[in-house]
Amino acid sequence: MTQRVFNFSPGPAVLPLPVLERAQRDLVSLPGVGMSVLEVTHRGPAFEAILQSAKQRLVELLRIPANYRVLFLQGGARLQFSMVPMNLLRAREQAADYILTGSWGKSACQEARKEGRVQIAWDGRDHGYDRLPGPADLVLDPAAAYVHMTSNETIEGVQFRAEPDTGQVPLVCDASSDFLSRPLPIARYGLIYACAQKNAGPAGVTVVIVREDLLERSSDALPGYLNFRLQAQEDSMYNTPPTFAIYVLDLVAQWLQEEIGGLAAMQWLNQEKSQLVYAVVDASGGFYQGHAQPACRSLMNVTFRLPTEELQAGFLAEAEQRGLYNLKGHRSVGGIRASIYNAMPLAGVTALGEFMQQFRRQHG
Repeated sequence: MTQRVFNFSPGPAVLPLPVLERAQRDLVSLPGVGMSVLEVTHRGPAFEAILQSAKQRLVELLRIPANYRVLFLQGGARLQFSMVPMNLLRAREQAADYILTGSWGKSACQEARKEGRVQIAWDGRDHGYDRLPGPADLVLDPAAAYVHMTSNETIEGVQFRAEPDTGQVPLVCDASSDFLSRPLPIARYGLIYACAQKNAGPAGVTVVIVREDLLERSSDALPGYLNFRLQAQEDSMYNTPPTFAIYVLDLVAQWLQEEIGGLAAMQWLNQEKSQLVYAVVDASGGFYQGHAQPACRSLMNVTFRLPTEELQAGFLAEAEQRGLYNLKGHRSVGGIRASIYNAMPLAGVTALGEFMQQFRRQHG
């Protein structure tokens, strides 16, 4: 197969075509270097330039204040589920507050319980994780070690539009699936982490943005790689970093800056794309039933069901015939999930919407 399909995978996900073409062009030999980015030493000037460029582009895109550090780690969000409480909760008297809005928040909470006390500030389980808490729903401890949230739940398709007010308690956010999809008020967070393979690059690198004062919580008793303070001191070079993944992340950040026009422009495009699909769901007379309540719908992951399992199977089969791939919902929720991350072109979302309308006319 040489023709590219429209890839609605939840991750690893679609990458911008210009980024893929640039990586392909330079793969054998980086300009002026004479060897592949896969071959360059992480201690040499070529990779040092890539690392600093990626970091600076993130600072510019997100307007990261000077008192924050940007780290490039490995292990995905799963490792951060453990690293965050290891560094910010272990051996502390306070508990950590966790806001549970879906599957990934629950997983993070399970890991935190191994390191210290956890309090559940809100749990959407009784609602099937189809909505988010309002300010009055949250039970937050003003003396908590931190408050943890998941900004976008890929499986259930719910997304925070704004950060909860945690006062002086550091807000920690798993932003894996909507990182770089919109501007963020970084100063409202103590720590943000995101695996790259949704919006920021390929699998293999995880971005951590952490306020400097929180680095002092990291204990010297921690294993070296798992110590945020040591990782910051070593500028993400404590071990060999994921060089190729950081290189592609740098290209994605450049694409966002120079071709999209920044994160506000990216957010506007994402709103336009998601609305095309939600409009079809809402106009279907119940043939397509959205999982998330309208006020809490994700711009990244559109989740819905058809009237029967047989129709869903037929929908998925016909979609692939039209070049619309990876639309099957997560096994825990079922149904259909269209992940429309930054790099999904408008043409792909338009094709999906047209197919949905045609399928409903034929089977509704």
